[in-house]
Amino acid sequence: MRILAFAASNSSVSINRQLVEYAAGLARDSEIETLDIHDYEMPIYRHDREEEKGIPQKAYDFLARIGAADALIISFAEHNGAYTTAFKNLFDWCSRVGREVWQGKPMVLLATSPGGRGAQGVLDFAVEAAPRFGGKVIGYLSVPSFGENFDSGAGKLWDKALDAELRRLVQALRSG
Repeated sequence: MRILAFAASNSSVSINRQLVEYAAGLARDSEIETLDIHDYEMPIYRHDREEEKGIPQKAYDFLARIGAADALIISFAEHNGAYTTAFKNLFDWCSRVGREVWQGKPMVLLATSPGGRGAQGVLDFAVEAAPRFGGKVIGYLSVPSFGENFDSGAGKLWDKALDAELRRLVQALRSG
């Protein structure tokens, strides 16, 4: 199984990147590909811009990476209760190619933040929205208070209940 994993954040110190890399590492015996959405930075979507210059090649490239995967693991950073601007812009451009951005892929959705809600707002939104854009949500997990529940030095969750649930979700993704 080929799993594409990424954080929906373009921060160079993203805690969501740490979480998604840990989750992807749990998918033993799978081919893991990670990407950085920073590599897909494009001008802010605007209808006039699309009419004038078309859809940027980077949107097609991102969609090709999704298409080449069998499954997805995404960890969402939350900015003011919603997607980060960087991810939302990438998603907006990709949705102009076609509504089925997630291309029928099974997916595990994650989110974390330093606070006690663990980016639950954006995770709820992503879980609800994914099926409308061709995603098959296998499961989801919010990790609250990242610094208290994740050992950045070791690169792993140290909260046993959260770790067990993440392992269960990754196994469910691999089982199809």
